[in-house]
Amino acid sequence: MNFNYGYILESTAKKIKLELQRKFNEIGVDITVDQWVVLFELHTHGTQNQVALCEHCSKDAPTITRIIDLLLKKELVNRDGCTEDRRRFNISLSKKGKQLIQKLLPVIIEFRIKGWHGLTEKDIAHIERITNKIQENLS
Repeated sequence: MNFNYGYILESTAKKIKLELQRKFNEIGVDITVDQWVVLFELHTHGTQNQVALCEHCSKDAPTITRIIDLLLKKELVNRDGCTEDRRRFNISLSKKGKQLIQKLLPVIIEFRIKGWHGLTEKDIAHIERITNKIQENLS
C-alpha cells in the first residue's frame, strides 16, 4: 500500500493554512488561522466553554487557552463564568468579533473558490467522505 497520501494531505493542509495566513496579513487582519478557526466555530455554533472549543476545533486545552487569551486581548471574544461549573468559562463573540467575522467571510469564500477551482461537486463530496472517514478511524 502506498502511504504517500498522508504526506499529500498534510502538505495540502499546510499550504492552505499558509496561504490563508498570507491573505489575512495582506488585508491587514491581525489574527492567525487558528484564531480564525475558533472565531468561526463561535460564529457557527454560538457560545461554548473551552472544553467544547477544544473538541470542535481539534485543539488541545493549552492551545485553546492561549488562543482565547489572545482573542480576549484583541477584544474579539468575551469570557464569562459558567454557572454549571466554576472551573469553566463560556466564550462568545464580542461585537468586535462579530464585525471581524462579517469582514472575513467574503475573503474566506473567495479563498475557497480559488483553492477549490476546477473541482466538481462530486470531487468535493469524495474529499469530504474520505477525510471524514480518516477522522472517524482515528477517533
